[in-house]
Amino acid sequence: MADAPDLAALTAAQQRTWADGDFSMVGHLVVNASENLVEALEILPDDRVLDVACGSGNGALAAARRTWGKAVGADFVPALLERGRERAAAERLEVEFVEADAQDLPFADASFDVAMSTFGAMFAPDQERTAAELLRVVRPGGRIGMANWTPDGSLTDFFVILMKHTGGPPPGTVPPVLWGSEERVRELFGDGISELRVERRVSRQAFRSADHYLEFFRAYFGPLRTAFEKVGPEGAPALEADLRAYLETASSDPRALVLEPDYLQIVAIRA
Repeated sequence: MADAPDLAALTAAQQRTWADGDFSMVGHLVVNASENLVEALEILPDDRVLDVACGSGNGALAAARRTWGKAVGADFVPALLERGRERAAAERLEVEFVEADAQDLPFADASFDVAMSTFGAMFAPDQERTAAELLRVVRPGGRIGMANWTPDGSLTDFFVILMKHTGGPPPGTVPPVLWGSEERVRELFGDGISELRVERRVSRQAFRSADHYLEFFRAYFGPLRTAFEKVGPEGAPALEADLRAYLETASSDPRALVLEPDYLQIVAIRA
């Protein structure tokens, strides 16, 4: 039997990866997913909302516009929290940003009406613990919302390429994209929820060209920066070639590079 993964070490490694570059720049590409999720959660004035693994605050800001304050964003990358504070100040929105791990949230039981996460909590190494924390902090009858990349969506091919060139995931870990499967979500939340609604959606992301995409992601996206660092100058051409082949296949528009990866929008009612 394989040894259990060192989840603490994996979490620390992930923190370093997501802190590399500037994910707030990449987060701009998926603002609509946060807005869509908040609409589906039917957030009301004075609801207390927690955005878990919030990055620079897409979900927290979207929630604050509807709650008239009382939104909280939690993430384990301090620089992204600072970006969130800058954005909230610019929009004159009341948002509290807290440094925290999705697997160990520093909030009391049942202290939120809504907990949400947009392409964030799904990457925490301990999926069971993450699900338990989302359930714990939400009051009975409250809502949990997530937007998660799907296992069969085109973005999975991107992550497969990174794993191919960097040695693959640590033994014993579960692919993050399983969070984009209704079956896995039901398994993780179990009897902690009384209702689950899912909708498959598309995130449209447009770039001028493959060159534009690679330049942008190599500058700002931690996982890709880490992958190129791991393969070094010798492995970089092969990694780039595979990424270019992926982009050529994945683009949906001959006029530019347009990616439309699928994601699963999840709304669960806390039992």
